[in-house]
Order: sequence, then structure tokens, then C-alpha cells
Amino acid sequence: MKHVTLGQSGLSVTPICLGTMTFGEQVNEADAHAILDRSLARGVNFIDAAEMYSVPARAETCGSTETIIGNWFAKNPGARKKVVLATKVAGPARGMPWIRGEVSKAGIIEACEGSLKRLQTDVIDLYQIHWPARNTPVFGAIYFDAAKDKAMPSIEVQLEALAELVKAGKVRAIGLSNESPYGVHEFVRIAEQMGLPRVATVQNPYCLINRAYENGLDETCHRLGVSLLAYSPLGFGLLTGKYDETGLVGDQGRMALYDSMKAQRWGRPEALVAAKRYNALAREHGLTPAQLALAFCYHHPKVASTIIGVTSMAQLEQCLDAWDTTLSPELIKAIDAIRWELRDPAQ
Repeated sequence: MKHVTLGQSGLSVTPICLGTMTFGEQVNEADAHAILDRSLARGVNFIDAAEMYSVPARAETCGSTETIIGNWFAKNPGARKKVVLATKVAGPARGMPWIRGEVSKAGIIEACEGSLKRLQTDVIDLYQIHWPARNTPVFGAIYFDAAKDKAMPSIEVQLEALAELVKAGKVRAIGLSNESPYGVHEFVRIAEQMGLPRVATVQNPYCLINRAYENGLDETCHRLGVSLLAYSPLGFGLLTGKYDETGLVGDQGRMALYDSMKAQRWGRPEALVAAKRYNALAREHGLTPAQLALAFCYHHPKVASTIIGVTSMAQLEQCLDAWDTTLSPELIKAIDAIRWELRDPAQ
């Protein structure tokens, strides 16, 4: 895999990133370390985490993913220098009272210190704001409701906190997650006006059943030189085909195991209907559903790196092997035809 540079940061990463939010919930520490070992051995140099992981979020497991990764670094002294390490500071608490109430300047710095300690490292290569510190439709919400606006720390204040971390050598580059075109534009505009760090990336969902990134954020990022990190390329498992026959029941994956996830955008009946269409299209063309979904993200010109999440070594191998899958122009046309009909049900 040819490496790509994230924005204007100088960070060089593989176009596949290992997401780790299952570590500490669905994946125990020993298995997580084996997955990390194998991922590195197969050439993946990019790891993504967050202070609030593992998922589903619980007070008891908050920070567990970073702790598992930190213990892996401690066991493998040379590993830290071989990877680009990304993690995130949580935004304002969204039903998670154990996380700070707002993204204040002091809160960001404190959160970073906590992540550094758990990760057992001196520096975070890419430090991201997990979701906006303002009223905005995210995680499946569609409409902006101005009536919900309230005083929150400004973008300038957030950038000032990140600037302190960069100046102290604790963070190399900064990014955003679950952001809108407005948010990305404002972070860049204010950074340039105030001489503060410029965001290098935005990490948003992007997959066959959620292509909302193409509704304006793609152009914003292109013009501002901000790289897209695509998460949930398999639509929380819907695009693997494992729910096609059973629906979201049983013990096959997180969408069947956790009621909290069924209640979110990926659990909408329309999302499974659309996923089944794409999965059937894959089979018609001699591909597995996962190969189709991953290849769509891996080789999309708008995606710098695709974040995969796995719960087993077999899943890791399948995701990495899918890199060699290419989609014909005819197949892309068929994908677009389904999208035109069913749009983005997991937006």
C-alpha cells in the first residue's frame, strides 16, 4: 500500500487504518494485542483510538482501549516508532455523564494528558475532537435546530488548547471527527487568521449506506486541503451480509448484541434494506459483500484512509485482503443506481 500524507501535517500513513473501539468490550487484551501485531506485520502503520472507547460506551470501560494499546507499546518497545497514533478528546457529554460536560481549554489539555498516560507514549501523532462542541446534527440527526443553541467554548478556544499541546510537543497534528462543512471551514479559517494549528483531517462515517460526506463536505475538504478518514466502511457490519437472513438478532455482531446500537442510525430498517441490495449486488459480481463495501472506500479518490474495525484475526485478514479488490466502472454505476434510489438511510 502506497502511503498518503494527511492534509498539510506531514504525517504519512497507510490508506488502511486499524480502528480499535472494540478493544476492551468485544475484544479482550490478549486478542487485541494479537490483532495489533498482525496489523503491523501486514504493513498497516495507522492506529485510531479515543478516550471514550471501548464501545458501547460505559463508565466502566471508558479509556480501556487506550490502556490496551499502551500496554501493547510497553510489551513491544519498537512498535511505537513504527505507527502513526491517533486518538480523540470527547466532545460535550452525550448521555455519558462520566465524561466532562464541555470541551473547555483546560478540559482538552487534561484529556490529552490522560490519553498520553494510558497510551504510555510521550506524543500523540493526530489528536482529534471527537464531535463538535456546539449544537449541530450528528450521529444520525438530520436537522439543525437553532433553539438548542447555548453558550459553549468557541472554536478559537479549542484551537488555543490544541496549540498549547502542539507547542509542548505532546501532539503533532490535529483533526476533527463527525464534523460538518461549516465546522471544518471555521476551524481552518480561524486557525489561519489567528496563527493557530490547522486541522489536517476530518474523520466521518462513509460507506455504501451513508455517503453524506458527498453532500458538500467533500468539496470543502478538497478546497481546504483537509484529508478524509472514513469510518464504518462496513456500516457496523450490515455490509458484510451477516444480518441479511437473520436481521439484527442473535450473537453475530454488535448490531445484534447491543440494543443501544440498534436504536442508532445503523439500526434503521431502511439501512438494512439498502445493505441487502448492495450485498446482493456484490454476490452477483462474484464478490463478497465486504469486498464490495471495502473496495468502494479503499479506492475512492476522496478518501485518504479507511478505518477498519475488527473483532477477530479472521476479520482482520479479510479486511486487509480486500485491498486487492477493484470495482469496474460498470459496478460503480450499479452502486450509484442503488444510491440514487435509496439515498443514505444510515446518515
